[in-house]
Amino acid sequence: VQLQASGGGLVQPGESLRLSCKALGNIWRINDMGWYRQAPEKQRELVANITRSGSTVYADFVKGRFIISRDDDKKTIDLQMDSLKPEDTAAYYCNGDVQRLGSMSARNYWGQGTLVTVSS
Repeated sequence: VQLQASGGGLVQPGESLRLSCKALGNIWRINDMGWYRQAPEKQRELVANITRSGSTVYADFVKGRFIISRDDDKKTIDLQMDSLKPEDTAAYYCNGDVQRLGSMSARNYWGQGTLVTVSS
């Protein structure tokens, strides 16, 4: 199983970006999935999480600006990021609990980071 993230880039303050993460492999079931970020010299932190049933949790610093969504048919999660601020600059990582075909339980996987830079 791999989680493949995409969509990062360089934008100006106030602009938007949409990140996408696709789960690849022989997958039976995807449970909770989320986005984390890590700025230089800082710890990785939760940005948003979405359960299998669609319940969401957001970090306070993105509430009202970011929206997480999932498409289980496509095995993807997206993060729509609006009103971006310079302090949103970080590497963004997708994370998910994924159960492989033939496996009795889910495992936690990380995608590679995608860099988001917000600068004028």
